[in-house]
Amino acid sequence: MQLRRVGRAAVLVEVDDAAAALALATWARGRAAPAAEVVPAAATVLFDGVHDVEGLTALLGAWTPADLPPAGDTVEVEVRYDGPDLAFVADAWGTDVDGVVERHSATDFVAEFCGFAPGFSYLAGLEDELAVPRLASPRARVPAGSVAVAGTWCGVYPTASPGGWRLLGQTAARLWDQDRDPPALLAPGTRVRFVPA
Repeated sequence: MQLRRVGRAAVLVEVDDAAAALALATWARGRAAPAAEVVPAAATVLFDGVHDVEGLTALLGAWTPADLPPAGDTVEVEVRYDGPDLAFVADAWGTDVDGVVERHSATDFVAEFCGFAPGFSYLAGLEDELAVPRLASPRARVPAGSVAVAGTWCGVYPTASPGGWRLLGQTAARLWDQDRDPPALLAPGTRVRFVPA
């Protein structure tokens, strides 16, 4: 774990991977880290609005990667598996379209961090051998609610946007709602199960 000052009131902590970042962020929030915001990412945690750098440094010295976060709530996301990349993913996974649906919907995902767009969560859970490449050239427009995979990540596009992930299907779930607490349906730590519609 490496700490680096960023600007006047932020500290960036580098860790091994997204799972460690989620674990550290959850642990630090549970111990009232002296920061206004604690934001996990792929291999870092940003502590922003830090009012006591020495106190934060001392607190983080007590964390170890073995301190796993408690299991979050489980959210079921209903999916209509009709995406344009199903055949590609089936070929990459050595199965047919039904096999993709079965394997994807049987996977226990966890939202490790959010990014790209409000409500977009990077969901971990696919095994390394199921990694698929992004499109060589991103689509100009991916519809809102598109359920997609890239590498070993899964995600759901909260709004229409450009994107290069492989599209498996569609959901009507609302990923971002400013009037909901928290606004992100799949906030970091949330367990996610995809259910065929």
